[in-house]
Amino acid sequence: MTESKAETLSKPPKELLALNPKQESEFKKKVQEAKKKQSSKGQRLTPGVIYVGHLPLGLFEPQLKTYFEQFGKVLRLRLSRSKKTGGSKGYAFVEFDCDEVARIVAETMNNYLMGERLIKCHVIEPEKVHEKLFVGSQREFKKPSHPAVARYNKKHTLEEIAKTKEKLLRKESKLRKRLAEKGIDYDFPGFAAQLPRKKMSDSINVSTCSDDTTPVCTPSLLERRKSMVVSDDADDEIVLKMPAVEKDEEGSSEEEEGGDNEEDKSESDELSEEEAEEK
Repeated sequence: MTESKAETLSKPPKELLALNPKQESEFKKKVQEAKKKQSSKGQRLTPGVIYVGHLPLGLFEPQLKTYFEQFGKVLRLRLSRSKKTGGSKGYAFVEFDCDEVARIVAETMNNYLMGERLIKCHVIEPEKVHEKLFVGSQREFKKPSHPAVARYNKKHTLEEIAKTKEKLLRKESKLRKRLAEKGIDYDFPGFAAQLPRKKMSDSINVSTCSDDTTPVCTPSLLERRKSMVVSDDADDEIVLKMPAVEKDEEGSSEEEEGGDNEEDKSESDELSEEEAEEK
């Protein structure tokens, strides 16, 4: 039940939240007798504080005040609420103008069935009442605008995420130093392992096919390779053997070239002999 609905239901509280008729008549008689005793003694009324627990859901300050005012004058009332969500914690403290009335209310309301719950009620002794128990009880409650759950689930900016990362890493480093100072050898991944690693400066030289780095051909490396003496007895040399067919073809081509040369020589000799005869 929301607070707006609770405020609308606070108008007719006597019909919804009221004692049984028999108990109400007996209770009024006890309250009147207690007030008469106080007035006959000529003493001032001392206030009394009671604790009320196991409250059903949907009961807030307006409903509780109107309910307990049928017993007597309520000076102050404080409903315990959660700081994170603003919801009721299910218990409250009520201060009456007369301590005798507070005792009668505690006796009447203890183990009283309300909303499928047994109310637990007892009187708090004056010396046990904290001085700051009712601080802020007179102010009207306003639901927190930014509860812890909403703050946690909201979308964070990049700056906020960076700040939280730095904070976590700072705390983790302090913890590691503290463990090292006490001589505890304990290694754990922590938050640093969850962060993405930065790219290496020599990422260009890394081969994509294997994990080995590819060497860069610098002028100094080339000169070093030239200066290296390679032994002839090395077994790592690769020898290529050419097929025999190619050699035969080369030999035939050489013979043909040789025959052509011989024919040219014979022709030149015949010409020279004919010129000599003519002369």
